[in-house]
Amino acid sequence: MSDQSPLGVFEEQILVAVLRVQGDAYGMNVRREIERVTEREVAIGAVYATLDRLEAKGLLVSSRPRSQISPRRLFALTAAGAQALADTRAMRDRLWQGVDLRRLAALGRG
Repeated sequence: MSDQSPLGVFEEQILVAVLRVQGDAYGMNVRREIERVTEREVAIGAVYATLDRLEAKGLLVSSRPRSQISPRRLFALTAAGAQALADTRAMRDRLWQGVDLRRLAALGRG
């Protein structure tokens, strides 16, 4: 990983959701995407707080569309955000290497 700390799980989910709804990544759409994929409810306040924190870290950038009067901010990944996601994914893959998922599943059943 670069000089950034590894992403937390929710930070990672936010960044991936921004990628998934690219071009329409405002807070409520990011929330909907996370809820749709994870099948868990997410507080909109947590989404906005995390979007703001990721923007402050330089991992996201926001803008307001000129054609809209709406106060919506659209978010997009920065190069640093893309690198943080790639680094976090690589770290998680390394962590899971050598874990026998069949054995893990058997432990869950027993």
